[in-house]
Amino acid sequence: MSLTDDQALRCDAAGSPGFTLLEVLVALIISGFVLLGLSQGLRFGVLASSAGARISRGVDDLTTADEMIRRVVEGMDPGSVTAPAPMTGRQDRFECITALPRVKEAGTSGDIHAELMIVDGRLVLRWRPWLHAKEVGGRPPVRETELLRGVAGISVYYWRPGGLWIDRWNDPGLPSLVRVRIRFPEGDTRRWPDIVAAPGLDRR
Repeated sequence: MSLTDDQALRCDAAGSPGFTLLEVLVALIISGFVLLGLSQGLRFGVLASSAGARISRGVDDLTTADEMIRRVVEGMDPGSVTAPAPMTGRQDRFECITALPRVKEAGTSGDIHAELMIVDGRLVLRWRPWLHAKEVGGRPPVRETELLRGVAGISVYYWRPGGLWIDRWNDPGLPSLVRVRIRFPEGDTRRWPDIVAAPGLDRR
């Protein structure tokens, strides 16, 4: 007994493998979980990248501030036999005459009058060109360079030769060492070791 073409087609359709509604739903659910996992992984990757960039930027800022403070201290003018060192210091700031090659102005030797301090939660260096000759027409304007933001304060200490760390400096000479500690607000995760530099090192 032979089957007609229409009957054979129906038999092939009935016996061929296919997907039931339940199988389709299971596949869709699994696909949803996979997509959810991928999206969460992507989101985590973006957040981790952003956090890494913030941390890197914070370290870069601290490194820049560290280098600038060392440059200011090491470039301090030690004065002379007849003139005391033009440097005074307190626990929360210090000022001096120092040499910064990057701040050279036309007609000057590159020396500046600099003051390191905290202003509105920012560590700043206020400076103006220092003219050894008599200043004609008034002093140059004071400029401000921001070194670091989000700072609670600084603690500055001065090492007296043969003595101890003190928190003020008014002696005629330079201290042997200057130590600057940067303090961050409570909850701030940034940390940085004390910056210790020898005044006048670049002028020896």
